[in-house]
Amino acid sequence: MVPPLVEKALALTERLAFERSCRPEVGRLLHVLAGSRGRERVAEIGTGTGVGAAWIVSALQPGTPFFTAELDPVWAAAARELFADDEDVHVLEGDWREVLPREAPFDLVFFDAGKHLRPREDGELVVGLLAAGAIAVLDDLTPGLAGADPVREHWLFHPDVAAAEVLTTPESAAILAVRR
Repeated sequence: MVPPLVEKALALTERLAFERSCRPEVGRLLHVLAGSRGRERVAEIGTGTGVGAAWIVSALQPGTPFFTAELDPVWAAAARELFADDEDVHVLEGDWREVLPREAPFDLVFFDAGKHLRPREDGELVVGLLAAGAIAVLDDLTPGLAGADPVREHWLFHPDVAAAEVLTTPESAAILAVRR
């Protein structure tokens, strides 16, 4: 079942011709994780038109603050429109490195955008956003990628997290990492 808020986000995505939205398989994974017990603060890096955020928000308990950071002002405005009726959702426009740390720590972080640009530096910043026992989710990884993969290397071998890679589709994988 697709939550109604996700359906609204998908319609917005289609209307704006946004092509990098959260896959349904990843959305369902996020929905399960967001709905698990103990989520007090949740964040997303890379809002786009709000599809991943909608999967997360649809599973959160009322009163749970959710922060999503989007660099592009057009996408941020679209997401603000989508979540206008939810006082628990905070769409932050700007570089996540600047706008999310002041809201941390988080119990769940969906690291959706830009993880390949500066994998080690940004990976360290994301680990720093996590509370002890919190989960980071990174999607859009290629299973069986040949050669060095700095994103995987950072997360799967980081001394401060326990991480596993899971297939989300036959062509795509995600990393789940729990801060120790």
